[in-house]
Amino acid sequence: MFDLLGIAPQALFGQLLLGLINGSFYALLSLGLAVIFGLLNIINFAHGAQYMLGAFAAYLLLNNPLYSIGYWPALILAPLIVGGLGILLERNLISQLNVRSKLRPLIFIASFIAIFFALAASHLSSGAVPDLVSLAGYTLDPAAAYGIAAIGALLFTSFLSATNMLKAPDSDQNTDHLYGLLLTFGLAIIIQGLFVNQYGSSGLPYTIPDELRGGQNLGFMFLPIYRGWVIVASLFVCISTWLIIEKTKLGAYLRAATENPTLLSAFGVNVPRLVTLTYGFGVALAGLAGVLAAPIYSVNPNMGADLIIVVFAVVVIGGMGSILGAIVTGFMLGIVEGLTKVFYPEAASVAIFVIMAIVLMIKPAGLFGRTA
Repeated sequence: MFDLLGIAPQALFGQLLLGLINGSFYALLSLGLAVIFGLLNIINFAHGAQYMLGAFAAYLLLNNPLYSIGYWPALILAPLIVGGLGILLERNLISQLNVRSKLRPLIFIASFIAIFFALAASHLSSGAVPDLVSLAGYTLDPAAAYGIAAIGALLFTSFLSATNMLKAPDSDQNTDHLYGLLLTFGLAIIIQGLFVNQYGSSGLPYTIPDELRGGQNLGFMFLPIYRGWVIVASLFVCISTWLIIEKTKLGAYLRAATENPTLLSAFGVNVPRLVTLTYGFGVALAGLAGVLAAPIYSVNPNMGADLIIVVFAVVVIGGMGSILGAIVTGFMLGIVEGLTKVFYPEAASVAIFVIMAIVLMIKPAGLFGRTA
């Protein structure tokens, strides 16, 4: 078989495959970011941490001896778990940026502190003060206590809101995007720090299911079945999401909530609930990407931090908030990155950022973005 510019075809197609795989994750993650920003105007810097949470949720579901499940149930349950956590975060913290009364986040903080000290008091006081776990005859790692306290505080605050014991006022002011960015950035640092403390920085193995092991010899290259599955699954999810948002009544409601939420509320649509569920869906996409990535990149607390900057560059190039731009640009830049590793490996790590700079100089709104 002929060589192209001195490059063996096996190496060329191998890097194209790697580019498509990276592009699949770029597309899925940037799609979630585009959904959240385009429909909710939230810059979700915690997206990388939520991607990592998806991988860890699948890992714990698969490897826990008490309730171990297979790859396919984990592929469904892990994104739902991460999306559910995203819903709790949006309802109790992120949505409160647009509300003058800060009672809900204050109650969340107070309940978090109370639950954490109830679970981990003995760890902080060298055993002088017993905690609930010690009294029950068990031990609990402090990092696990942080996680349990956070989830418990979110659930407790949500319960108070759902029962009208804690009235949640409607949004009455528009805050700058910077506040959402700072909040989600802080959440990302906290989540990543807890998992690094608990699991370390080395990767944890995640086995490929038996049905997706092995590969196919295509003559010009060897295609691992699992990597082909990742590309197909990513394309299916991306196209389905675009069709739902652009071609359905639900998508029309979502776009209307962005343009004129007051008018949409007048037609009987619960806009706050729609916003919360949309954020949960965007976070679930990140969780799904984490599950798909786990067998390829291993499960690592830093896996989201290593990827999120590149994904933000993809979103900027495609156009902030553009669903189609996120999908097309994600796959396109993955391929460009793969080809750069073949022809000019030294520039592979900066190629996407060079393209971003050029696009911003020529079209600041991005390739598919709309000029204000």
